[in-house]
Amino acid sequence: MQRRLLLASPFLLASQAARAQAPLPVVASFSILADMARQIGGNRVAVSAIVGPDTDSHGFQARPSDAASLRNASLILRNGLNFEPWMDRLLGAISSRGRIVTATDRMPPRAPLRTGARRPPDPHGWHDVTRAATYVANIEAGLIAADPPRAAAYREGARDYRARLVTLNAWVHAMVASVPAPQRKIITSHDAFGYFAEAYGVTFLAPQGASPQGEPTASGLAALIRQARTERISAIFVENAQSPAILDRLAQEVGTQIRGRLYADALSAETGPAPTYEALIRHNVSLMVPAMRGNAG
Repeated sequence: MQRRLLLASPFLLASQAARAQAPLPVVASFSILADMARQIGGNRVAVSAIVGPDTDSHGFQARPSDAASLRNASLILRNGLNFEPWMDRLLGAISSRGRIVTATDRMPPRAPLRTGARRPPDPHGWHDVTRAATYVANIEAGLIAADPPRAAAYREGARDYRARLVTLNAWVHAMVASVPAPQRKIITSHDAFGYFAEAYGVTFLAPQGASPQGEPTASGLAALIRQARTERISAIFVENAQSPAILDRLAQEVGTQIRGRLYADALSAETGPAPTYEALIRHNVSLMVPAMRGNAG
């Protein structure tokens, strides 16, 4: 009996070692959080996103398969600030042993996007690269808590990622600074870029509110058209997960053309121009800056 145990013990140890080396299962609510987790965790994590590339998170309808993925996750990442209310409902309906991390915890939020009672703060914090450092810190802490044996590797991954974000933030400031201040005006589909506006000194206008499901009023759209004509704003962009119909009409009324596609609430597919958070910021700014220079001011 003792000999059988001794013979079995190497196989038992090998099994335990294999489990220790297996990637940590991580589920993120949407693609941007998923990428941040991959950047920090590298090949030590197996990350999936419930809401994938080029898909709107605001009005997402969860599926039974999403509940199953959450049950099997060791770490669950969500944005918070009412960005994905469906995620809270989904978590409340299942039994999960995974650690839940809200990426915006301890991030100073902007004021509500619209005045009125019970309006949540702006949830789109990742558009300010400085605030994205809070996301990184929260994800790093979650990975370490869920997988302590690899804490040193997660700390190193987060440190390297933060250093790249510092460089990225400086680049954004320099690019925007090349545009005269009166010309720093952009029209987009919905109010997703408030943190970018606050951090980098750009004015964003949108026919829709914080949620792209909101319908613009006729009077509001007419007022925006008049403003774009008066101020000669030609920097008009659609967003990757939204219908271009409203902005097509606006651009036609203003007498200009849509200048491209910005990535607001989701990454692109791997083959697209914004498959990572860093690529998203660089893509957006590289389109915004020459378009703003074309504004007459």
